[in-house]
Amino acid sequence: MSNIIKTNSPFDLVDPFFEGFFNKNNSSQVMKTDVKDNGDHYELKVELPEIKKEDIHLSLNEGYLNIEASIKQNNDESKHGHYIRKERYYGNFSRSFYVGEKIHQEDIKAKLADGVLTLLVPKEKEEVNQKKYIEIE
Repeated sequence: MSNIIKTNSPFDLVDPFFEGFFNKNNSSQVMKTDVKDNGDHYELKVELPEIKKEDIHLSLNEGYLNIEASIKQNNDESKHGHYIRKERYYGNFSRSFYVGEKIHQEDIKAKLADGVLTLLVPKEKEEVNQKKYIEIE
């Protein structure tokens, strides 16, 4: 039996407290989204904690629903203390979802409550090709 510990990186053994100093990729942690199929429409729930309604912009372009948001950094350092670690993401970010080219802006409903943006997006209706018969005389 071997006592060798296999790691992918020398930082794998570093205390998790310092992990953020070496790994700055926070983009995967923002705008976490759940998409639910409700039959005739999709329901998207997007996490946007501490973001104000006026800092969120929704648009529809060539079948893509675009969600853009920004979080301003709070620099409230005071004489009573200072940050030793900041993990929350600050800045501009966006996500896009393909909803179909036949969906119109006015068809999408949006609501922001408790840090969650809920979007109701109707499904694109499938056109059924009906056979058209030609009458024989």
